[in-house]
Amino acid sequence: MKITTKGRYAVLVMLSLANNYKTGEFLSLKDISEREGISLKYLEKIMSDLKKEDYFLSSRGQVGGYKLKYHPSKYKLGDIINCVEKDMAPTSCVKMDNLCDKQGICKTYPIWKDLNDEMTKYLNSKTLEDYMEVK
Repeated sequence: MKITTKGRYAVLVMLSLANNYKTGEFLSLKDISEREGISLKYLEKIMSDLKKEDYFLSSRGQVGGYKLKYHPSKYKLGDIINCVEKDMAPTSCVKMDNLCDKQGICKTYPIWKDLNDEMTKYLNSKTLEDYMEVK
């Protein structure tokens, strides 16, 4: 259930793009890196993961960079985090691909399952728009 720096920074970079959404301008990774205090190399890796989900438009050149493809309300925090985090389950027994052979008899399984469900529900109920500086 621990969200790594990769997950936190993915939300941070997407929020930077969301806050820039109304300008219609591209935001360079260098600017994001300096503004948010994230290493440029690490940011490039995160953007590579996010690019697979088609979250933004990119442009090369002097005024190139990145901007959101859709309105900030279309981006759920859970989707962004899951894009870069490979596993956010609080325990291995609640992972989709790991059916524990003791699920039916384990006294604590319902606790971890409920925790996972609540966390997922919360993250999927929040969008970038909910946390923008200026909506």
